[in-house]
Amino acid sequence: MQTFLSDGVRIAYLDTPAEQAPNQEGAGDPILLIHGFASNHAVNWVNTQWVKTLSKAGRRVIALDNRGHGESQKLYDPEAYGSDLMAQDAARLLDHLGIERADVMGYSMGARIAAYLALDEPSRVRSLLIGGLGLHLVEGRGLPDGIAEALEADPGAPAPNPTAAAFRTFAEQTKSDLRALAACMRGSRQTLSRAEVAEIRAPTLVTVGTLDTVSGPGPALVALMPNAQSLELPNRDHSTAVGDRGHRAGVLAFLDARP
Repeated sequence: MQTFLSDGVRIAYLDTPAEQAPNQEGAGDPILLIHGFASNHAVNWVNTQWVKTLSKAGRRVIALDNRGHGESQKLYDPEAYGSDLMAQDAARLLDHLGIERADVMGYSMGARIAAYLALDEPSRVRSLLIGGLGLHLVEGRGLPDGIAEALEADPGAPAPNPTAAAFRTFAEQTKSDLRALAACMRGSRQTLSRAEVAEIRAPTLVTVGTLDTVSGPGPALVALMPNAQSLELPNRDHSTAVGDRGHRAGVLAFLDARP
């Protein structure tokens, strides 16, 4: 992992070159991967074969650890975790690497960050790949209340609901800083308006599992966007959709077809 400073915040990232020869069509095109809440670049993108798949397909793959996650700097003020601020971390990483424009893929919270980046800096986003997030980008916050409280609770204390309990367990498994994650949960749950979503004109793929109760429906989000298409993953929920083979195949087909 390498690191750089994003407005004073240390951000860790992985930069993996394309495996194919650079003279092949599309080879070496950069794609930036933004992981979900309580995850990190390895859990979200390496362990699920995304980095290997995209690199083998001829893409330069950049994956960061969001602030408060993985090997990046831990912050404890919820105001440090706005989706717009984390989108700027992503933009500054592209600046740091000398990349003017990239395909940008996010999952769950990372998809929200990617959408903010596409809205705030459209010239930087060649295409937008939203995974694990549908209509809840504009309606509701997706995850239930109580997650921050569960992360801050003493070990063994009962969680407010099963989802909060699951995130506490996941955060412990990934050896995360629970206090930083609690701050992130409180500070990063912004939504975009329908008018803002309609301004995102980058070619967009919205991928959601049919059993996902967190994301909101993908086709309903696609209907609000001017240049988007939907990919639904049968019998996949929020946790199983990210590494699904059909997800990877759909993304590769989309990237090959986008302008």
